[in-house]
Amino acid sequence: MKKIQTPISDDVINDLKVGDKVSLSGLMYCGRDAVLPKLAKSIENDDTDKYPFDFEGMAIMHTAFSVAGIAPTTSNKAEIESSIPTLSQGGVKFHIGKGSLSDETKDSLDKYNSVFIVTPPVAALLTNNVISKKCVAYEEEGMEAFFELEVKDIPGIVAIAHGESL
Repeated sequence: MKKIQTPISDDVINDLKVGDKVSLSGLMYCGRDAVLPKLAKSIENDDTDKYPFDFEGMAIMHTAFSVAGIAPTTSNKAEIESSIPTLSQGGVKFHIGKGSLSDETKDSLDKYNSVFIVTPPVAALLTNNVISKKCVAYEEEGMEAFFELEVKDIPGIVAIAHGESL
């Protein structure tokens, strides 16, 4: 098990390979269909200074935050998968979710030295590892707003890294 602390550096990414088990601690963000395309658009428009966070070294789980907690949603939904290349270009290093991604997305992860992590869709386990949460963008989206979570030991397996895939 490789213990990873955010923000995630290129050296950490360079040391990962497909199949590695990871445990993530530090700040992790969560968003899905409603907000990830908006964040990607901000990167494309060079308009990220309005956010109270830095994309560089970020980990994003593809999920909403509800009273039930967190569990990954399917990452190959059009709104989510289409945002991955731009978010990676903007500095996001871990994209955490479930499902398979296209070859085009796999190539963009490699190009921007980012990885895709799959994690079990077990809300009780994952939510138990959330120390604190706060909404940091798009509050009007309710549970699909962009949340910053302080987490300890979120488990995952590297599913895509350096052009390779499970």
